[in-house]
Amino acid sequence: MAFSSLDSALVGPLFVTPQMAEVFSERTQIAAMLRMETALARAEAALGIVPAELAAALGAITPDHLDIAALGQATGVAGVPVIPFVKAVQALLPKELEPAFHKGATTQDVVDTALALQMAAAFPLLAQDLAATLTGLTALADRHRATACAGRTYGQHAAPVSFGYKAAVWLAGLSDVAAALPVLKSRVCAVSLGGPVGTLSGLGAHGVAVMEAVAADLGLSAPVITWHTLRGRVVEAGSWLSQLIGALAKFAGDVAHLASTEVGEVAEPFMPGRGGSSAMPHKRNPVGATVILAAQAAAKGHLITLFDAMAAAHERPAGLWHGEWHALPQLFGLASGALAEARRLAEGLVVDGGRMRRNLDLTQGLLFTDAVAARLAPSLGRGAAHHRVEEFAAAVRDTGRSLKQVLEAAPGLPPELTGEALATLFDPSPALKRAEPLIDRALVEARRVAQALQEF
Repeated sequence: MAFSSLDSALVGPLFVTPQMAEVFSERTQIAAMLRMETALARAEAALGIVPAELAAALGAITPDHLDIAALGQATGVAGVPVIPFVKAVQALLPKELEPAFHKGATTQDVVDTALALQMAAAFPLLAQDLAATLTGLTALADRHRATACAGRTYGQHAAPVSFGYKAAVWLAGLSDVAAALPVLKSRVCAVSLGGPVGTLSGLGAHGVAVMEAVAADLGLSAPVITWHTLRGRVVEAGSWLSQLIGALAKFAGDVAHLASTEVGEVAEPFMPGRGGSSAMPHKRNPVGATVILAAQAAAKGHLITLFDAMAAAHERPAGLWHGEWHALPQLFGLASGALAEARRLAEGLVVDGGRMRRNLDLTQGLLFTDAVAARLAPSLGRGAAHHRVEEFAAAVRDTGRSLKQVLEAAPGLPPELTGEALATLFDPSPALKRAEPLIDRALVEARRVAQALQEF
């Protein structure tokens, strides 16, 4: 196995999408560093700081002109990739332009701006799968608004819900996270340009003008002050990615349980060769849910690393900034793989409504005790009704009879718990109907968010 599962040729395709892997590849990072230096040269040339020819010369250089392996070897000595990068680019420039290259910038400006450009490319990839996942869950919730299933609390049957309501809960959790993406992108994708200690002193009176011009050129926001040691943007991006993975994990955890043999209420969409076992030919393991839950298990450690980096000392810390390089790309990769799996689940989840209905009967009608207690409360009072139904539930457990049979044999019950009135208490339809306004609210919000993501 490679040091990172996401970079592994063997297991990487399980955890990260190829599109996200490309965004955080070395080649893309080098291309972003070149873009930053070219934009800087254009901005400085417009103010007469460097020759106008410099930007054109830089624009002609591509990652293919640089030996990335050699840059890596030199980084192992220099401590940062920008030092060998600057030397390599200087060697490709005409001699008269070389002194003007990288003017007023420092290593962190190049690395952080390249990161901002990579994030700016990564967020739309997530938005695309997010919109599709929201659309898939919206259809699932709407389609199963009348499909009765057991609501579960503490792992036990509690009261009837519709499967559409359960899907709407997944949907609402994901919508909450997704709605924050457009504002998040504008906040965290900011240019970094401050020079050695962040004061832009190398650009004289033109510092702020150059920074704003570079930001506009690259489509990034311009911060009010250099963010070399203000790492809140990175934490904010990592926190959002962790929340996204967490919302997906709620979905995946429920699916994994509902797909278990003893429950059997859903199944992941079938794909030849997917979810099998090397020892048990019958197995159809929940691969999608597994990938999502694995991402959630790993995400929190990466977020802690980013949070620790906020304690950056003075104008440049030792180690904390470098630590971010281990964490943020991983979070983007994990989020991409988890979201791709969630999209497959949302669009293709197989729902067994018949099994759900049969599972409602596993507790011999105890799923409807709240309805019985509510019917008794007007005549007995709430507390007394609750206590009386507890006694009925105990009788069900002790005798193996159904709750309906226990009630039919119980003496002194009011008319609303006899005959046809009693039978209506064991119909889940009224409870399902009452949840429909909540489902509708979740659908409306999800459609709004999905539309915004499609225009993102």
